[in-house]
Amino acid sequence: MSLTSILSAEDIENAIKECQAPDSFCHKKFFQLCGLSSKTAQEIKDVFQILDVDNSGYIEESELKYFLQRFVPGARTLTEAETKKLVSAADDNSDGKIGAEEFQAMVLS
Repeated sequence: MSLTSILSAEDIENAIKECQAPDSFCHKKFFQLCGLSSKTAQEIKDVFQILDVDNSGYIEESELKYFLQRFVPGARTLTEAETKKLVSAADDNSDGKIGAEEFQAMVLS
């Protein structure tokens, strides 16, 4: 399964363009622009599984650094500040990683 089987390639491209500059990534705006925030719970779970590269059941900071590259190869990496902000936006139990339910809650918030 690929992200473009869930989200439109054009929407993904537009979302990536909005956050090209370092420290310009806003997860709420990104999820809205790429169309993820209007997807079903199952579709959001499918995206989570694609982003969980090591299949640990969590998206860790090391995976979040390359978050945008999962959507478009060649996209920039997230800065350390952006990565930490993304974790803190979703990490409800303060374990330093994002679980599937936390991801879904963040996407839909």
